[in-house]
Amino acid sequence: METNAYNQKLNRYVLADQIVYTGFSSFKDAEDCASKKGGTLVEVSFKDGNDNPQITDEAGLIEKKLHYYVYAGDEYKFIHSSDPGFRKYADELQKIKSEIRQDAPDERYLANFEIENAEDPIIVIKNDHFESVTSRERSKYLKHAKVYELGVSLPKS
Repeated sequence: METNAYNQKLNRYVLADQIVYTGFSSFKDAEDCASKKGGTLVEVSFKDGNDNPQITDEAGLIEKKLHYYVYAGDEYKFIHSSDPGFRKYADELQKIKSEIRQDAPDERYLANFEIENAEDPIIVIKNDHFESVTSRERSKYLKHAKVYELGVSLPKS
């Protein structure tokens, strides 16, 4: 089983003439994998709410040195757990959630544990307001989103 830098399972897709791995935890993680395997960095898109990858360069992930990007319209913003602003949003969400439930201080710590340990969490913001927390995998099926991931392509043997 192939894993990323956080020991999470990579996704493996067999296309007509190549095998593509996605699910990298960072641009560097994908670069390291490509170097070890003798593969090539590629941008992979998932569109129309499905899990059928297409090789593309629409989002410019390689040039921008990004490993993940979602576009679901101008009103949406998807903040991945590796993004610099994620911690700020996650902390703020936990404060709001604790206040609504009137949690005791020790329960606030446990609530924060929920977001941190969700599988590859992503915060969804709509029109500058919190909408939900989802996973990287589920983002492919939400909001008719266009999900772009950095992949490593290997020739099919």
